[in-house]
Amino acid sequence: MDRSSRNRLTEKLLHQFAGETLFDAIARAVCRAGCLPRKELYEAWEVARRVRRRFRGRRVVDLACGHGLVAQILLLLDDTSPSALAVDQRLPKSAAALEASLCQAWPRLQGRVRYLETDLREVPLFRDDLIVSAHACGGLTDLILERAAEVGARVAVLPCCHDLQRADLGGLEGWLDGPLAMDATRAARLRSQGYRVFTQLIPGDITPKNRLLMAEPEDAPQDSANLRA
Repeated sequence: MDRSSRNRLTEKLLHQFAGETLFDAIARAVCRAGCLPRKELYEAWEVARRVRRRFRGRRVVDLACGHGLVAQILLLLDDTSPSALAVDQRLPKSAAALEASLCQAWPRLQGRVRYLETDLREVPLFRDDLIVSAHACGGLTDLILERAAEVGARVAVLPCCHDLQRADLGGLEGWLDGPLAMDATRAARLRSQGYRVFTQLIPGDITPKNRLLMAEPEDAPQDSANLRA
């Protein structure tokens, strides 16, 4: 199966996810909802499982959330997070169908994810939040990192759509290609703001924009994770 496909997952593909893993169960719920591109399922899963190995608990805030799948997977992977807030300037109408399908499979999700359609600058954030974003386009990634740094919250982003004309490349463009220079500069900026930085890659066959940047304040105790997924 082409994991980078933008074709929607539907009930016709349920047989592809007949296993007993948590991922297979999530994929079946996504297929029943019939609204999500295949690529988004795999991106959300790979981001969420890596984030949970690093950061546990806390309210999840999924900015530029799209359908909000990252937020919901984070709750499934770690039930100690009390709730999630999924925010986008314009939420897809099909987000409700995906939420309903996931809540049918996991009733404990019912009422724990709140959707908010607003400017990302207007969302109240707190130090104890876990702020995440998978493929916030262009400058939205920088806005999300700035908002997290303002309150000293843990943050994880998967950048995409690098706008090099207006980007801070940190003077690295002589050594690195533009998007990599931009992401390296983002990591360095977080370190200068008092963050511990962690960098990982999700599989490149899902997306070439696969650099996952995670960070937490230097003075924060490091979470211990025991993820079973």
